[in-house]
Amino acid sequence: MAGSQNKFDQAIWKTVSSIVSGRVMSYGEVARAAGYPRHARMVSKAMSRCAEPLPWFRVVRSDRTLAFDAGSAAYDKQQSLLQKEGTQIIDGKVVPFYSDEGKDLDEILWGPPE
Repeated sequence: MAGSQNKFDQAIWKTVSSIVSGRVMSYGEVARAAGYPRHARMVSKAMSRCAEPLPWFRVVRSDRTLAFDAGSAAYDKQQSLLQKEGTQIIDGKVVPFYSDEGKDLDEILWGPPE
């Protein structure tokens, strides 16, 4: 069991470490990206076992709300760290980031052709 837990932990740590500044992933997305679909509930435990600092604050709930109860110290810290990276949070929800880079102006304004 310890070997498989270590393998799982390593995959989770690698995935969380790869989340770029200003972006977030849900616990389920982290689990799937690490190769462990349906293991979302185990992601936070794996992150807590990491000896190196992880960008834990970039992991949010599946509905894009912050991972902690509003008003708690952990919630305030997660919100603050995300906002320092330029992540927008409205009513406790992370606003998705979409890039217009490389898109035609007509597509940006009017949408893709039908």
